[in-house]
Amino acid sequence: MTDLLAFAKTMADETRQQIMQILCCRELCVTDVVETLAHDGNEVSQPTVSHHLNLLREAGLVTMRRDGRQVYYSLNQDAVAICCGVILQRFAPEQEIWSLQPHQALP
Repeated sequence: MTDLLAFAKTMADETRQQIMQILCCRELCVTDVVETLAHDGNEVSQPTVSHHLNLLREAGLVTMRRDGRQVYYSLNQDAVAICCGVILQRFAPEQEIWSLQPHQALP
């Protein structure tokens, strides 16, 4: 995904941002996402979470994997990094951008 408008619209929702945070570096099914949101104080119904996951998947920000009847979701970190990089290049071209290797911490 490099459509900045679609990226911005998708990221504009706080619940979708929370779902992306939850799915960072792990795979979860819808039920696990609902339970994690509830544990964090955000009571969201399963159909609503499924709707948000579908929007995130359509935007390319979340990947989906089927295992039998169960569906697992995870954050597409490459797509997020590309979109953020495009935003930085377009709106902050004079700023130094850190080049990080996967799992490398900021200085």
